[in-house]
Amino acid sequence: MADTPATTKPSARNIILETAAELFFREGFRAVGVDTIIERSGVAKMTLYRHFPSKDDLIVAYLKDSNDKFWLWFNEAAAPFADQPAAQLLAFFRALEKLVTTPKCYGCPFLNAIVDFPDDSHPGHQVALEHKQAVRARFRELAQQAGARQPEALADQLLLLMDGAFMAVRMFGVSNPAAQVSAAAETLISAQL
Repeated sequence: MADTPATTKPSARNIILETAAELFFREGFRAVGVDTIIERSGVAKMTLYRHFPSKDDLIVAYLKDSNDKFWLWFNEAAAPFADQPAAQLLAFFRALEKLVTTPKCYGCPFLNAIVDFPDDSHPGHQVALEHKQAVRARFRELAQQAGARQPEALADQLLLLMDGAFMAVRMFGVSNPAAQVSAAAETLISAQL
């Protein structure tokens, strides 16, 4: 009989990060205390602080992890359209439309961070702003490659559309106006090409 591979147990750091991610995303950064994260994750307070010396460090780790996941998701949506920048933009918005009409979506963690931490010196605010600037730059790059007459304007419009879709699901839940976000994106993109 062959040996069965050992099941890999998640590290304490990952357990803490996953627990915090779920709570921060659903309930907000300020509403969730470290004690709640400790209780829900089942780790000792010392363990949490060994991995994340402060709540701000945990927030930054969560946002950086969310950023990595966002770009994986973006690239997966765009991948089938490698040499078609306009189609990549539209594919992203189709994926966004699907996401913001599912029960697992509570909006955008980066917008939530900006709202919870309006002071631009807060590390959570800074990571969130960097993320939004990178998304805007990617939209601009794809708009330029697609031959948009005003790639900067199109990138700004698409960023506003994306963020509006994320806020719509946060406000209205699964049945929200963002169910039409890909059609709106297609209209904006077509008007520029």
